[in-house]
Amino acid sequence: MTSTSIAFCISQDLDVPFRVKIRTLDGHKQLSKVSERLLNPKLTLLESNITNLSNMTVSVQVYDHGRGRNMTIPVYTPYVSFKNTRKWDQWLTLPIAIRDLNLNCTLKFVLWEYNGTKRVPFYTLESKVFNDEDCSLKRGFESLKFEYDKDGGSTLKETVTEDNEIQAKLNKYYQGEVKKIHWLDQISLKKLKQQEKSILYPLNTFVLRVEYPFFELPIIFTEKIARDTQRNILTLHNFEVTDEAISNQKAPIDTKISLGSPNSSTLKFYDPDQYNSDPIEEKYRRLERASKNSDLDKHLKPDTNKRRQLNHIIEYPPGTKLTGHEKGSIWRYRYYLMNNKKALTKLLMSTNFNEENERTEVLELMDSWAEIDIDDAIGLLGSSFTNLSVRSYAVNRLKKASDKELELYLLQLVQAVCFENQNTFSNNTEYSEYQMVNDSVVTSSSITHKHQTLLKSVNAIDDEHSESEERIVVISPLSEFLIRRALKNIRLGTFFYWYLFAECKDKPYLKQILESFHSRLSDDSIHILGKQINLIKLLRKCCTDIREKKETTEKKSEYLNQLLLTKVRHWLTKHGPIVLPLDPAIHIVDVVPELSKVFKSSLSPLMITFKTTNDDDYSLMYKVGDDLRQDQLVIQIIRLMDEMLKNENVDLKLTPYKILATGPDEGSIQFIPNDTMTNILSKYHGILGFLRRHNPSQTNKLGVEESVMDTFVKSCAGYCVITYILGVGDRHLDNLLITPDGHFFHADFGYILGQDPKPFPPLMKLPPQIVEAFGGAESANYDKFRNYCFVAYSILRRNAGLILNLFELMKTSSIPDIRIDPDGAILKVKERFNLDMSEEEATLHFQTLITDSVNALMPIVIDHLHNLAQYWRT
Repeated sequence: MTSTSIAFCISQDLDVPFRVKIRTLDGHKQLSKVSERLLNPKLTLLESNITNLSNMTVSVQVYDHGRGRNMTIPVYTPYVSFKNTRKWDQWLTLPIAIRDLNLNCTLKFVLWEYNGTKRVPFYTLESKVFNDEDCSLKRGFESLKFEYDKDGGSTLKETVTEDNEIQAKLNKYYQGEVKKIHWLDQISLKKLKQQEKSILYPLNTFVLRVEYPFFELPIIFTEKIARDTQRNILTLHNFEVTDEAISNQKAPIDTKISLGSPNSSTLKFYDPDQYNSDPIEEKYRRLERASKNSDLDKHLKPDTNKRRQLNHIIEYPPGTKLTGHEKGSIWRYRYYLMNNKKALTKLLMSTNFNEENERTEVLELMDSWAEIDIDDAIGLLGSSFTNLSVRSYAVNRLKKASDKELELYLLQLVQAVCFENQNTFSNNTEYSEYQMVNDSVVTSSSITHKHQTLLKSVNAIDDEHSESEERIVVISPLSEFLIRRALKNIRLGTFFYWYLFAECKDKPYLKQILESFHSRLSDDSIHILGKQINLIKLLRKCCTDIREKKETTEKKSEYLNQLLLTKVRHWLTKHGPIVLPLDPAIHIVDVVPELSKVFKSSLSPLMITFKTTNDDDYSLMYKVGDDLRQDQLVIQIIRLMDEMLKNENVDLKLTPYKILATGPDEGSIQFIPNDTMTNILSKYHGILGFLRRHNPSQTNKLGVEESVMDTFVKSCAGYCVITYILGVGDRHLDNLLITPDGHFFHADFGYILGQDPKPFPPLMKLPPQIVEAFGGAESANYDKFRNYCFVAYSILRRNAGLILNLFELMKTSSIPDIRIDPDGAILKVKERFNLDMSEEEATLHFQTLITDSVNALMPIVIDHLHNLAQYWRT
């Protein structure tokens, strides 16, 4: 191409965001010696001091050296779990348009690592946005090399010669400067990538690889220059625009374009719509789907390869986005897939509900589709599906769930109602066509008859309250369904009320649902819930009064006994029996002051023992000032996983004690007699001593009853698997509990989904004292433990879809470790399932986890430090 060809565009015309892709970071630093870490424990806080694959994030921002100021805020890479290399492969969109960049702009890259409590910089680099040679915006790949020192860096040290040669070739290829030959390209690209991976770097030398967008045309920097005269001159090297062209200029601004050497410059026209969706492709898609003959599509069948591809797409886990090609394949074979119940979700993801033809056809197909499972129905209630008919279809499927099943999912279903508020449906095509007033449904002729019937069934009154209750306008099919099921079953109604009550402060729409539910309760139900509300108010008052007293824990316990005798007992005698909100199966009639106490804590939580109608004791802990909704979620998921395992005839003796948040900062916890591992190791010098004390046996060589040891082994396996999947953090010996009959379980779920206040937390907590209690790593109990782990992990992986869908519904919740990064939270759970692995690979993976956990040194050090800290506190 000659120098006079028009082959560039100017940056001043590009009102599109500037983007950069963070690819990989290669290299490693000198690790700290064990002796250095022992002398200076602070070295262990930085993961890069003890491993060559430390977790890092990268931030990017634009800095203007000419003005000496930042032009954007930093943009960070999301969480990425490194396996073999530090690889992000993430595009970052900076909040600045290309037209606002100048020649002094540089990209400031900051590598961040974590010291256990906050983010700290590992190294800082800078790279210019425009090339110095020709003032063009950078395109393609770039490698930034730096030498690490303990103080970090501030500027780019040098570029990588070997990498630049390879990337220059790749850039020319992707920019169209090298003629493409398909068979040869495959070989050449493979060789270039292998050559790039084979480069070795010295110790303390790192290379950060980034990528800039491959614009079809070079983008040349332009600047506006003010002149005293009114004549506007457009200078392109030695070319001058004619007077006629100047007279057509709309603004009296001179434009100077820097192109470098005239012999090497190229000019191309800029397409302002290059980042927008291609209207031709979009129109082709619409025409193709609209012109298809449904009769022909009904008889269309895929060949063997296409069936394999379709099955692969259908097996994608929840949350996976489909490509345009995958959506097209699902749509093309939609009639063939009608007998595959798992394919309906993928078809709905492939449908453009803004197109009337597609929407009408898919809604018709749903009526004849194979009935979907409960987990898929729950998936249709997430934020991705806003069509009212689709959500009503999911609700209709939920109607077949038993009350026991519904109770397992109720916490998430309450959150799913948030996706169905009036704002969600105000822009929905069908919302204006559906009007739910006085339990009737008004539809337009465009809605199918079967969907009219479906919505009527959702809103139809089919319970004993149908004749007497006041009719309330309810927007959402899901909320109406939940209200009606809660009205029928007082156990569901109790949980439904308190789940709504704990969340409605932050979500006003839930308050409307709560008011609607409350207004439709029968007199008996109002009486039951009213007594629960007054009981919670009474317990809250006792807790706050005791917490405000500046006394010792013993004095506070004495004051609690007085309150229980004078106020609580008197109230229970007058109003009992009371359905306990924490467990509606329990009816309390009295309180047992001598078995109640105040825990030693800044919040002064109360342990209160009640007397039930069966003359049994029931103990619970009530706390004010602590948000229990995250613990409530974890316990609910543990209960669900326990049911999944039992459905496969695998009972791992789990102990999902009950938790109920009765407000944003208060709630009750079931108290199960137990002892912490810290106390057990201190008093009995080992877990076996504790179990022998309570369950001695002369026949078993370990001196413990066989059934008790079996319970201990199974429960250890169950909680190891579950806490690994949920990423439970802050595991120390004080929140690992054992009951006298051998049940092992975890408590205090303040950190989940990989969050942890301690540095370098293990993926799974398995203290060596537990393996010692099994009889050692060579014992039969240890082999049983591992086998139970493998079986449990395999079963839960098969049910991963339901668990992921439930977490998807929690994206809008106030759970702290979900709220900070909702999408990242779901991604972390998905990563722990390792759904891309085969059954054998997953088993080997978990076997490695167990081995690493048993042999890990850092958790032992952390446990000792924790015990030391607890000692000095007391």
